[in-house]
Amino acid sequence: MTDRIAFVGAGANPNDPDTDGYAMAYRHAAGYQRIDGCELVGCADIVRENAEVFADRHGISPSGVYESYETMLDETDPDVVSVCVPPAAHAEIVVGCAESGVPDAIHCEKPMARTWRECREMVDVCRRRDVQLTFNHQRRFARPFRRAKELLDADYIGDLRRIEVGGKNLYDYGTHLFDFCTDVVDETPAAWVLAQVDYREENVQFGVHNENGALVQWEYENGVSGLASTGRSSFVDCHLRLVGTSGIIEVQPDGGPPLRAIRDEDDGWRTVDTDGDGIHGPVDGRVGAALRKLDELTPTALTVPGVTTEHTSRSVANVVHCYRTGTASPLRGEVALQGTELIFAAYESARRRGRVDLPLEVDDHPLESMVDTGLVAVDSEAD
Repeated sequence: MTDRIAFVGAGANPNDPDTDGYAMAYRHAAGYQRIDGCELVGCADIVRENAEVFADRHGISPSGVYESYETMLDETDPDVVSVCVPPAAHAEIVVGCAESGVPDAIHCEKPMARTWRECREMVDVCRRRDVQLTFNHQRRFARPFRRAKELLDADYIGDLRRIEVGGKNLYDYGTHLFDFCTDVVDETPAAWVLAQVDYREENVQFGVHNENGALVQWEYENGVSGLASTGRSSFVDCHLRLVGTSGIIEVQPDGGPPLRAIRDEDDGWRTVDTDGDGIHGPVDGRVGAALRKLDELTPTALTVPGVTTEHTSRSVANVVHCYRTGTASPLRGEVALQGTELIFAAYESARRRGRVDLPLEVDDHPLESMVDTGLVAVDSEAD
């Protein structure tokens, strides 16, 4: 049996020297090509040339190239669709794909959507249409995060008391970290959020506003607390810190050991083996990096002993496995909502200047609304 795969959003033409590089569709495609029984049948992009280049690189017939994703769905009849457009367009396309009645599964890039209402709507529509909806929080499959969770589950640091998060921002970058927080607490709902943000410099990424810096506190219904600090002045000097009753686990930035842990009875920090994985991808040297880049650019997957797959390939493999077996993916929309709710609730707390009790009852993107109304204003003299 063959599963037919299609893509909405090819991304920038990699032959154009003015682009920043490859879009995520190329990484999604490399993942599907590693899976027996997956056939890439279509690609739609509003810039036809981008779709043509993508199709050529990944062995998609010229007849499978479209500017309209609706026409692509109708004519190629895919089983699984990867949505790789900017987040402001996620909701419209995901909902459109689900309501078309064509695909059985949709794998969408992160962050979920531009507004909290759109996030909920995507999950709602796909649930009602019985369409598997997943989001590409691929770091779920990075060994530094996976082994941190394994240590926690093995009581290496005792009972979890606090989660600390540090990163560039809450929305575009932080979506991965808040998603993993959901995993750490075994999908326990959060109870409340308290936050403040700094937006003195315009910071628009992929069409959506992100703060310059934020300080966020929250608590889960099981009593575990959270603390996030973002931006250049972040005082959380790692990506993720799990503080337990008898020790600490840290997922570290690039440049040092990706994972380390310490217990009360230890003499010092223990570096935990992650088999060559960093948080962003495998870090097995120039040869491995070159082979993975070649993997993205060829219509068939490369299988090289000793060279591990990118995190996105692992994510795609999970999506296809869950689709074929009818099992629940850790990337499913309902789970993505939990981490995303913390992000929008943090912005809403800044707007209200007070604590926000959950579930979150707003529809917009609070930070964008604050920018639009002048509640936060860019400082022309900020450096």
